[in-house]
Amino acid sequence: MSIGGPLLLRVRVIPRARTNALSLDANGVLRVRLTAPPVEGAANRALVELLAERLELKLAAIEIVQGARGRDKVVAVRGCSQSELVARLGRCTGRNDVDKPERRG
Repeated sequence: MSIGGPLLLRVRVIPRARTNALSLDANGVLRVRLTAPPVEGAANRALVELLAERLELKLAAIEIVQGARGRDKVVAVRGCSQSELVARLGRCTGRNDVDKPERRG
């Protein structure tokens, strides 16, 4: 269990995707693809449910603390230490599933 406060994750949500999936981009931002549309909080609910399922935590342990109306969010995770969270993220993203950085120009 975490001793201090909740751990914070930066998340980029991609709604209306073909499948639900998690990946890490080159900047360490968790990219979450959701089949749910961004309508009436459906994508936010789907995000919390998917993270709880994949990180093997209770629904109450996941909370969107910033960005509830946008694609870029900050999610608070309770119920595990930082090292446990990193290990769980590594298992559910496969560590090799890193998106290429976005190109501009």
